[in-house]
Amino acid sequence: MDLAFTPEQELLADQVRRFLAERYGFEARRAILRSREGWSRAVWAGLAEMGLLGLQVPEAHGGMGPAPVETLLAMTAFGKALLLEPYFSSAVVATALVGQLGSAAQQAEWLPALASGELVAAPAHGEPGTRHDLAFVSAAAARRGGGWSLTGHKAAVLHAPAAGLLLVSARTGGRPGEEAGISLFALRAGEKGLSLAPYRTFDGHLAAEVLLEGAAGELVGPEGGASPALEAGFDLGVAALCAEAVGAMQASLDATLDYVKARKQFGVPIGKFQALQHRLADMLIHLEQARSMSYLAAMRAGSADVRVRRRSISAAKVVVGKAGRFVGQQSVQLHGGMGVTDELMVSHHFRRLTAIELSLGDTEHHLERFVENA
Repeated sequence: MDLAFTPEQELLADQVRRFLAERYGFEARRAILRSREGWSRAVWAGLAEMGLLGLQVPEAHGGMGPAPVETLLAMTAFGKALLLEPYFSSAVVATALVGQLGSAAQQAEWLPALASGELVAAPAHGEPGTRHDLAFVSAAAARRGGGWSLTGHKAAVLHAPAAGLLLVSARTGGRPGEEAGISLFALRAGEKGLSLAPYRTFDGHLAAEVLLEGAAGELVGPEGGASPALEAGFDLGVAALCAEAVGAMQASLDATLDYVKARKQFGVPIGKFQALQHRLADMLIHLEQARSMSYLAAMRAGSADVRVRRRSISAAKVVVGKAGRFVGQQSVQLHGGMGVTDELMVSHHFRRLTAIELSLGDTEHHLERFVENA
């Protein structure tokens, strides 16, 4: 596998890093975090101008997708900056689902709007008590007149408060736990019978409980046949999260190296102590292993061989999850008591790394999935 980036990819990565350095410093991010919306529409417009919102959008609809390497580079940069905007939900997973399942008319309406940033979308799939089982869907959809009526509860829907379009999974057949019978529906924000209970996750992102009480939805894709596309879309999301985690780990390691060079004890920088040097070396080893696996995940996320895709994505999530936990914990510990304070970026990176490890299947879940697809 050739892991060398092209000059165009390097240029894109540099452009994203410079944009974030100018517009998304620590204090700027804290201001966005304290804002009422919890994300910046100005930053969102900037990401659209660079074409980053169109990395999963085909050229025919104004994007440059599929672009797995460019997505990896963007997500790595976002991980360093701790981006709060709904990129993962809208520009990665939701856009991929529309591209896979949407009709020609739906794609023509939504994909250009997603690429330009005019439309923000979020997938609403997980339900209370499902333990990462994508087939465990109990929300139901029934025909009503010429459309569909949805009832159910979707839990911890990331970036739902920011979305103008929700992509909601619901059963049109079968029972919870069965892959057959799951359909995908599009619901506009403010739809009658759709209500949100918004909140912040512990890492600062927007989320909401989504309650459906007879809300009207538009079918996206074949009735009862959304499961394969949902799995592929969330595997793409896992690959993106792995890249984001690598960026967060790199930033944590960099900050920790700076700290141990400056912090003195017994008249010398603590970075001179051999025990701490060993811990820093272990952090670097975990980071580089995670980086390699994030490359593998990016390359295999679009594989037509489902078993190969599942094994690669799950293997990457396991390695990255363990590495993120180790690097985050060591960063906090090496900073001492202030490592957990809000004033230091390492505490924010640690929270985000913890959230990533739990998102779209934790380490235990992906270990089981890896074995199942041996």
